[in-house]
Amino acid sequence: MAKRSSLYIRIVEGKNLPAKDITGSSDPYCIVKVDNEPIIRTATVWKALCPFWGEEYQVHLPPTFHAVAFYVMDEDALSRDDVIGKVCLTRDTIASHPKGFSGWAHLTEVDPDEEVQGEIHLRLEVRPGARACRLRCSVLEARDLAPKDRNGASDPFIRVRYKGRTQETSIVKKSCYPRWNETFEFELQEGAMEALCLEAWDWDLVSRNDFLGKVVIDVQRLRVAQQEEGWFRLQPDQSKSRRHDEGNLGSLQLEVRLRDETVLPSSYYQPLVHLLCHEVKLGMQGPGQLIPLIEETSSTECRQDVATNLLKLFLGQGLAKDFLDLLFQLELSRTSETNTLFRSNSLASKSMESFLKVAGMQYLHGVLVPIINKVFEEKKYVELDPSKVEVKDVGCSGLHRPQTEAEVLEQSAQTLRAHLGALLSALSRSVRACPAVVRATFRQLFRRVRERFPGAQHENVPFIAVTSFLCLRFFSPAIMSPKLFHLRERHADARTSRTPLLLAKAVQNVGNMDTPASRAKEAWMEPLQPTVRQGVAQLKDFITKLVDIEEKDELDLQRTLSLQAPPVKEGPLFIHRTKGKGPLMSSSFKKLYFSLTTEALSFAKTPSSKKSALIKLANIRAAEKVEEKSFGSSHVMQVIYTDDAGRPQTAYLQCKCVNELNQWLSALRKVSINNTGLLGSYHPGVFRGDKWSCCHQKEKTGQGCDKTRSRVTLQEWNDPLDHDLEAQLIYQHLLGVEAMLWERHRELSGGAEAGTVPTSPGKVPEDSLARLLRVLQDLREAHSSSPAGSPPSEPNCLLELQT
Repeated sequence: MAKRSSLYIRIVEGKNLPAKDITGSSDPYCIVKVDNEPIIRTATVWKALCPFWGEEYQVHLPPTFHAVAFYVMDEDALSRDDVIGKVCLTRDTIASHPKGFSGWAHLTEVDPDEEVQGEIHLRLEVRPGARACRLRCSVLEARDLAPKDRNGASDPFIRVRYKGRTQETSIVKKSCYPRWNETFEFELQEGAMEALCLEAWDWDLVSRNDFLGKVVIDVQRLRVAQQEEGWFRLQPDQSKSRRHDEGNLGSLQLEVRLRDETVLPSSYYQPLVHLLCHEVKLGMQGPGQLIPLIEETSSTECRQDVATNLLKLFLGQGLAKDFLDLLFQLELSRTSETNTLFRSNSLASKSMESFLKVAGMQYLHGVLVPIINKVFEEKKYVELDPSKVEVKDVGCSGLHRPQTEAEVLEQSAQTLRAHLGALLSALSRSVRACPAVVRATFRQLFRRVRERFPGAQHENVPFIAVTSFLCLRFFSPAIMSPKLFHLRERHADARTSRTPLLLAKAVQNVGNMDTPASRAKEAWMEPLQPTVRQGVAQLKDFITKLVDIEEKDELDLQRTLSLQAPPVKEGPLFIHRTKGKGPLMSSSFKKLYFSLTTEALSFAKTPSSKKSALIKLANIRAAEKVEEKSFGSSHVMQVIYTDDAGRPQTAYLQCKCVNELNQWLSALRKVSINNTGLLGSYHPGVFRGDKWSCCHQKEKTGQGCDKTRSRVTLQEWNDPLDHDLEAQLIYQHLLGVEAMLWERHRELSGGAEAGTVPTSPGKVPEDSLARLLRVLQDLREAHSSSPAGSPPSEPNCLLELQT
């Protein structure tokens, strides 16, 4: 039994942002922090005060997180990026919205006194004294304090105040993980109501001290408990008056949804899984009714989630192709017009979209990455619509005169024809690279559509059915928004952005088989028609070969591809391994090409070079971030592992940006989650000279000063399937529509009372819906008797000791 929490985050758009550049505009992007730790950076939208991002993420994290904050920044090439404002949502705020928070939120000014983070470890006691009780407060240590100095650290001390008396700890220089182990005592008067206040400060020699946060202790509660010890979360100073700037900094449109799940052991979900799998195996041959009923009871807003959960469940059971085939048949049975086939947001359409992203993303990358990279690298101005041509953006021709509109249109058509031709050629060569399960699924779709619309007048309909998913819902969206499909880390700049859009439109025209209707929409696309017509023939030939796969070939191809298991993650990183006592400089990092598989983390000089294993997967003990001050970079991670002799070792790897850093950390944590000996604490600094740079401990192999974050991961398309979690999510959905299921059951069984499932053969025979309702009852009872219960609610001050 395990408790899982995840945050679905969609950063939609901003509006009315202030101009930060001398041009009267801004280059905004967002940084997302969970409990002050950056986990996401959106792409920059250049020269925009009302930017659109449309980026979505799912973050898995412990249920004890406190808040998620969205910082809107303005990117600057020559100086530090400007902070425009922020939106902060507490865990309680998000949880108070059953369907999640969705809407516009005003940006507020970032106040340094409210940007507090970290925790302080305290031991509190009420002890008897000669005249009165004594309050003893031991300030032991702190962790993850905000760095306030330019060296990337702070010089923290604690100020303890009670009933007008103030005492202070010593100052620990250059540390966000200080250790004090100092004790203070105060006399307690009977009936006194004043609280004990501890403030953390960063000491500065010249300027005023910086506030790091505070903790307020209820002394009356402590009198009852007599003794408490734990980690207390630092809080901002709420007593200061806040500036009323709401609306002046613009707004941010967000969707944030929290999901807490208690996942039971696999055996509890087997009846539900077996029942759904039996329905799929029956297909359209038996009395199966559950899949159509699930579609009927799924609202438009939740259908994508339901489709994804079902698809992953059946993919794990080896039944994805059969599940999709059943959905194809259901949709075809209720479709009479070919031009509406698979054009709605049905369960079939949503499931197929999810299927292509889960099973076909690597294939998509293989085909599109070279073309997309070329588009971004060329940075050509391209436009086909005469009403949108801007000659001044093009520059001058070789004769040093401004180009005419006709010349711009002709050069644009040539560029787009070249990109479209390269893409169609790459697609034609990719038949064998397409995963077997994807090919087999398209084969079923092609056959079912041809059976449903057999006439000669419908010759193109099976091809269009395939392209409606492959081109219109997969390739075209990826070309139009490569950042959202992980093809590029950033959006195209203003000069380049039109090229992917026009190329995506051209691919859609080819996918629509160049119908008159598609040509009539935008007549100015006519210069691409020769390439589009040629592309239609290429695409039909490609689809014919793609779906020409028999069961034996499918198994052989699947076996061949499984032997060439793709890496979990790969890419260039900079490596540094500490040796001796010298300083660790960023210049000592060496660039290598790394590959993470389910066996080891390996490296090579180039992607095609022979790889050498650096760390065996089973030997990984933790993957964590490194303090910025250690190497002068905020994008360094450490992989803590044991060598073949069992000795602890650390490899330091530098990434190029916050997204790459979190993706690598996430991948390393996922593949090592079941390792024995995972660490509960670590040092975020480095051991330099004779001590740790973070907490100044002198024992190299001692316990770490910060807790590890092995459960903080990002959901990716190539994540391992979690069968139990998918079954739990399907159960939760069915539980939400249980009333509708009972209503349908009453209709089918002639008015049986809700809550009573027939079991006797003398009554109504038990059908699949009745069995489903029985399974839901059993799962509800299992959850109600599980000790996990709801996620823990933590008080603002006293937290459980975590080491």
